[in-house]
Amino acid sequence: MTPLLLSACTATTCLGRGLDATRAALRAGTSGLRPCVFETVQLDTWIGEVAAVDAEKLPESLARFDCRNNRLALMGLETDGFAGRVREAIARYGKTRVGVFLGTSTAGILQTELAYRRRDPATGALPADFDYRRTHNSFSLAEFTRDYFGLDGMAMVISTACSSSAKVFAAAARQLALGTLDAAIVGGVDSLCLTTLYGFASLQLTSANPCRPCDAARDGISIGEGAAFALLERADAPAPGSILLLGTGESSDAYHMSAPHPEGLGARLAMEAALRSAGLAPDDIDYINLHGTATPANDAAEGKAVAALFGDRVPCSSTKGATGHTLGAAGAVEAVICALALGDGLLPGSPGTACLDPMIAVDYLLATRAGHPRRALTNSFGFGGSNCSLVLGVAA
Repeated sequence: MTPLLLSACTATTCLGRGLDATRAALRAGTSGLRPCVFETVQLDTWIGEVAAVDAEKLPESLARFDCRNNRLALMGLETDGFAGRVREAIARYGKTRVGVFLGTSTAGILQTELAYRRRDPATGALPADFDYRRTHNSFSLAEFTRDYFGLDGMAMVISTACSSSAKVFAAAARQLALGTLDAAIVGGVDSLCLTTLYGFASLQLTSANPCRPCDAARDGISIGEGAAFALLERADAPAPGSILLLGTGESSDAYHMSAPHPEGLGARLAMEAALRSAGLAPDDIDYINLHGTATPANDAAEGKAVAALFGDRVPCSSTKGATGHTLGAAGAVEAVICALALGDGLLPGSPGTACLDPMIAVDYLLATRAGHPRRALTNSFGFGGSNCSLVLGVAA
């Protein structure tokens, strides 16, 4: 593919709001995970909750979209000057030429959970003020973002579990290559809800401790929430040091509804496709941000795929020990983390991981260290075998 410019980006997670908070936490190797005290949940687990989401107020003109997911989206859009950069792009290209490509897994399910508590006791009807289309519905996220910017162009939401907001980079890149758009808002937002917390607990996938990706004693995930966005534009003459999207790769191994192929087949296919798309070889990659969920099966399968393709030469880490697993937002959050790694010259460590599983034969980073990465690969693998890998790089 022709490289695309990430002309702006932002991320808000339990590490804090914006790039500076994320950068500081990555450098210090700190985690934003805390014991779960969310809503009415009674589970022995740790989560990555974003502070002050409930205090966020949508503009009056967009009040019909009010739900936790869209409040979190607004926090992201209004951070790091991202909204201003989007509006500059709209002024350059026009409101029909800037697309919206966003990923989410649970969208506004919490709003429905809250509405069910207020059902009519006689009929069971949901309250009249519950607006499914603009809150729970997955497309609500894109509709809210498009209306927030007054856009009239293409908009879509991809919901493929944990690969959702990685796949939007690929979808947007295809439209930019076709010439249907001149710029695209890409990213993902996923917010905490009871369905997610109790659902993953019912699958015995959550840990009673902060998650420990690739650790020999890992025993489950820590669910998080987050909002991350990037603005993609054509990179006709990118300035030296600019961050570029170099390649995308997607696959579907369809091995199992909730377990990866044990040999990491789909993961390897996605990474190979991303390298082909970027015109690169495995030796050209300087850092890999692993999907690394901290479940025994997922980390083992990904480790086999990475080792088979890259050996133990490329420094790797999962940053989910810092942010938690932000599910549908994970792809975008970790793409932004890669952009920071490339721009700041650092190789992120893995908070929480103490003793690497000896069966995962990769160069795993326990602590953040300085480096000079020029190209990074990030993996996002979802339920049902939906896989996506992205390659980012620094313009020479």
